[in-house]
Amino acid sequence: FGFKLHLLCNERGELVNFYLTRDNVDDRNQKIFSVLSNGLFGELYADKGYISASLCEMLFNKGIHLVTGIKKNMKNRLMSVNDKMLLRKRSIIETINGELKNICHIEHSRHRSPANFILNLLTALGAYSGNTN
Repeated sequence: FGFKLHLLCNERGELVNFYLTRDNVDDRNQKIFSVLSNGLFGELYADKGYISASLCEMLFNKGIHLVTGIKKNMKNRLMSVNDKMLLRKRSIIETINGELKNICHIEHSRHRSPANFILNLLTALGAYSGNTN
């Protein structure tokens, strides 16, 4: 069994929201994005794996513009220079994932109970959020 941790961060690398799902849940699930984007507006930058017409429409109705790169088999579309630059900031979320795995040891696989798993996860997220370095 496994889980996926979905993270939402701002441009400064601060965690804004998170959502935990089983590993067999599709990343483009509208419920995930509905919870993650609750109370937000503006632009949401994601990688190519999140391209979905229904997801884009749902977020647009909430006042959020989903910005993703384009896949190789897709038609080219115009994108502002600002959007292209901000899409390159993917390293921010990858850095967060790396710190959670390596410094906070979030990828521990031998929890003895589900409560211990959740406690370890919440402690790691809190430690990352409280770290000012």
